[in-house]
Formats: sequence, structure tokens, C-alpha cells
Amino acid sequence: MNMLVDGEWRTDAYETTDDDGSFQRQETTFRDRIHDEPDARFQPEAGRYHLYVSYACPWAHRTLVVRALKGLEDAISVSVVDPYRDEDGWQFTPEKEGCTRDHVHDADYLRELYVKADPDATCRVTVPVLWDEQEDTIVNNESKEIMRMLDTEFDEYAERDVDLYPEGYREEVDRILDEIYEPINNGVYRAGFATEQEPYEEAVDDLFAALDHWDEVLGEQRYLAGDRLTEADVAIFTTLVRFDNVYHTHFMCNVQYVREYDNLWPYLRDLYQTPGVARTVHMDHIKEHYYTTHPDVNPHRIVARGPDLAFDAPHDRDELPGSPPADLAPASADD
Repeated sequence: MNMLVDGEWRTDAYETTDDDGSFQRQETTFRDRIHDEPDARFQPEAGRYHLYVSYACPWAHRTLVVRALKGLEDAISVSVVDPYRDEDGWQFTPEKEGCTRDHVHDADYLRELYVKADPDATCRVTVPVLWDEQEDTIVNNESKEIMRMLDTEFDEYAERDVDLYPEGYREEVDRILDEIYEPINNGVYRAGFATEQEPYEEAVDDLFAALDHWDEVLGEQRYLAGDRLTEADVAIFTTLVRFDNVYHTHFMCNVQYVREYDNLWPYLRDLYQTPGVARTVHMDHIKEHYYTTHPDVNPHRIVARGPDLAFDAPHDRDELPGSPPADLAPASADD
């Protein structure tokens, strides 16, 4: 796996699996925080911060969903990398549909920004990246923490009164985020990148046990934490929306489709139809990235054609207790 070592790009420096064939995810490295406090180095300001994302990446997608739900599009700008990632890493190809140039530095590769932030960086080059244009550095590249900062620190600049980490739910939201991470969010990768049968089967068993559990929970309540849309729903959404098109086939998570679940499938449609969310989903980028960027999994880089899912079909989830925030009115044809 490719990564930076002492600021130099290496194509042979990182193994994704350990000796028993289990997938191991490397920790993110930039972990500063934006705080709405007078003495904070990074304070929330409109126009100061920039997000680097891939539409294909579920971790980057989380931050785009929160940005859309809060109405922070005018406050926080975005650059989008090419969904295809070769040995040179994430690249800016503005001539490609859905991609942009690097709007801040006009760099060719995302790794250039990592080195600009830390000339001696030793780390993988991942998305999302939250960049501070004032300090000219990376604030954070951990999706869970960026999601939380956008949700809690930018209310002054948000166009919608949406709180995804509400008082009275915070302990439960944090518990669920931890509970879904390993078996579901990371579980699909544990299955897809396993190189031995036993760790693959362990990952698949964990994944579908968790999906079965949450399908049962969602039979009684509209959202993961109960009657409120929260960060936990955002975190599971970006995995579920990719599942049938990518993870089921490409990562061999083929015990069951999400669309075959009685409650997870309408729940997924409910989230997709929440205003602002649908426009963050770019299935063309998602499928191109997964099927063409992992030659060890799919050596011929053939992109699977289907399925064509009806994310906009009625879901009837509004019959359950709970509702989205008042500022998130029922979706229109434009959302």
C-alpha cells in the first residue's frame, strides 16, 4: 500500500493485512480540533476551512452529508478528487465529470497537501481532509471528528437549525457510533481485504450479526438512537448506501442484500430522501473507485453493472415515532 515516509512518497511501505490475513486499518494522523472558544487556535469561521473529499469514500461522504444537512455549503468549500486511485494516490482531475481542481493550492495530488502541512509526514494519504486556509495546514483527517466539528461548532454559519448530536442523546449516539464501527463500517473492509478464509468469515459473521440486530431495532424506531436523526444515522448511511452496489459483490459480503431487509432497506430510503442527502450520493464515482482501484481484489477492473436501486421509493418510516428536524422538510424533487 502506498504512503508517505518522512515526506517521501513510497509505493511499498504499508501492508494492509497482518500475518494471519486480517485487514488492519492505520490510525489517522492529523487530530487537531476546531473549538468555538476565544483562545482556540482553530476557531469556526465561514470561508476559513476547506474540505478535500472523494465522493467514492464512505468516510469522506459522512462529512459531506453533515455539511448538507446543516446547510454549511456556503461556509465550507470543497474539492473533489478523482475516484480512480492509482499508485500515485488521490489525484485532482478537473476535466473528469464530478471532479474538481484543488481550489486552494492547485495541487496535482492530495499527498502534496500532506507534505505542505508536515514536510516529514509518515502516514497514509486519506480523505476527508479538513484544511485551514488561514493557518495553511491540515486541521484533521479523521472523519468521525470532522463530522462532529461540522455538527457542533458551526451553528452560527449553518443555514439549517439541525442538531445531530443533541443533548440527552449524546451518550447513546457515541455508544452507537462505536458499536457500528467495527462490525459494519470497517467490517465490509475486513471482509473484502482479508487474505485468509478464517478472518474473512469472522468479518462476515460480525457484519451480518450487526445488520440483523439493527434491522430488528429499526422495526420499532425510526432512527438508530430512537426518535431523532443523529450522527449515528449519518455514519451507517454511507456504508448502507454502498452495500448492494459494491460491498455485496466486490467485498464478498453476499450473505444478504440490504434491499432484502424488512427495516434496513426502508430506513436507508428514508435517510436518502432526507433533504440534501441524495445530492451527496454519486454512485458512478463509488462504483468506479471500488471496482477499478483494488486490483488485488478485482484484477481485471471490470465494473459491475447493477443493481439499479429505487432509493426514492416510498418508505413509510414516518409512521414510526420520531421525525427529522423541523428545518428538514419532506424532500422535493430537487433533493
